[in-house]
Amino acid sequence: MKVGIICASDVELAPFLPEIEHLGITEKARLKYYEGEIHGMRVVALYCGVCRVNAAIASQILIDGFGVDIIINAGTAGGMNPCLDIFDTVISTEVCYHDVAEDILTEFHPWMKSVFFEADRELIKYSESAVSKMTLPGKVFWGRMVTGESFITDVGRDEINDRFAPLAVDMETAGIAHVCYVNGIPFLSIRCITDTAEHSGTGNFEENCEKASVIAKNITAALLDEIREESDFGGINSAFTTEENGR
Repeated sequence: MKVGIICASDVELAPFLPEIEHLGITEKARLKYYEGEIHGMRVVALYCGVCRVNAAIASQILIDGFGVDIIINAGTAGGMNPCLDIFDTVISTEVCYHDVAEDILTEFHPWMKSVFFEADRELIKYSESAVSKMTLPGKVFWGRMVTGESFITDVGRDEINDRFAPLAVDMETAGIAHVCYVNGIPFLSIRCITDTAEHSGTGNFEENCEKASVIAKNITAALLDEIREESDFGGINSAFTTEENGR
C-alpha cells in the first residue's frame, strides 16, 4: 500500500521531510515528489502550490505516476465556525467548492448526487483512533470543509457560512477530493487552523503556519500508524486495495 500526502506549501511539507526514510526524489510537472517510508508505510509526499488546480495536478500524478492507493491532504486552514480556535484541527467528513455553481458537478461530469465530496469512512475511523491516543495543543473536530480560489478574511465569510456552515476553508482540499472521487481513491484532509474570524488576515496565517503544519503532520503520521497496524492484521477495508480501485 502506498499513501500520497499533499501539502499546499513548502512550510506545510517541511515537517514531513525528516520523517521520510529511504528517500528518493522525482520531478514531474515542475513538482518534486518525495518518495520513501514514514513509520514503515510507503509514502509519496509533496507540496503542490496554492489553489485547487495545482492540487488537482499533483493528485492525478500521484495516482497515475506513483500508483498511490490513498491520498491525504495535510496542512493548514482558516477557521469558519466560531467554535474553532487557533491550532485546533479539522478532519474532513465532506468537502465542497464554495465558489462553483451548485449544478456544475451534479448536471455535468462527474454527475454527483450532491455538491459534497465525502471523505473515506475507513480513514475517518482510523483518524478518530489515532487522535484518541494523542496529546495535542488544540482540539480536533470532524466535519465539513469548503474550498475556493481566494484567501478568506472578512469579505465573503458570512455568505460562505450562511450557504455551507463549514468548519474550515482553504484553497486546495476540494480539488484533491474531486480528483480522488473520479478515480475511486480514498481521501482525507487534515487541516490545522491558523486564522479565524476573530484573528483573521494573512498576518495571522503566516505567524501560525509553521506550528500548525507540525500539528497536521503529527496527526497524519499517527493516522499512518493506524493504517499500517490494520494492514498488518488484515483489517484494512477492501476499498483500500488496488483491485477495488480498478488499478
